[in-house]
Amino acid sequence: MDVVAYIRVSTGKQEASGLGLEAQLDYIQTAANQQGWNIVATYSDTISGSVAPEERPQMALALSHGLPIVAAKLDRFSRDVEHMAGLMKRVQVKVATMPTADNFQLHLFAALAEQERTFIRQRVKDALEALQARADNGCVESVAKIERRTEALQKGRKGNVLVMSEVKAEKVKEHQAKLAPFVMAALYKGASTLQALADVLNAQALFTSRGGEWSPTTVRRLMLALDVTFKKA
Repeated sequence: MDVVAYIRVSTGKQEASGLGLEAQLDYIQTAANQQGWNIVATYSDTISGSVAPEERPQMALALSHGLPIVAAKLDRFSRDVEHMAGLMKRVQVKVATMPTADNFQLHLFAALAEQERTFIRQRVKDALEALQARADNGCVESVAKIERRTEALQKGRKGNVLVMSEVKAEKVKEHQAKLAPFVMAALYKGASTLQALADVLNAQALFTSRGGEWSPTTVRRLMLALDVTFKKA
């Protein structure tokens, strides 16, 4: 059976370091060998699991194959029951760590995962409220803990934004480079307008870096990035 592999990490820092990527690939490849799956393509998103699968750029490309999609673990798809239900309506979902599970079983596991996430959030919330209460009552150590946590969160947000921006820019460049031969071939064959070139790319199911269809505006940006122009009459 032909399948598409899907990998997801939450931050650009994790992707840049390879943290989690190799492990996910190993899980998927092991399951594929055991189940006789043929992996025809692999897609990887660097994005929070809170984003619906259909709204992720690389997942959109994975869905375009119309084949079963395999992830290493269920939470690589989503921890949200509603998201999982929506995804399973569109495509057959496979999980490497439980390759024989059907949609009903996967739905149950997703429900349990969502419940556990709710419990964890509540425990963290209760712990932070207790810490804040001690700080309000004059506990010097609690005040220091809150200050350190706030500082760490601020640094983390800034660092993640920078790393994710760099990773995103690099992936866009790689995607544009892969499209270059198709653009040059279309120009050679006589495509002479932005819309004509967009039609050629769309007809070949060559999506934008965000997984969408081409328009004159996105084609213009691509041509500028590739430094190519239409042939003069």
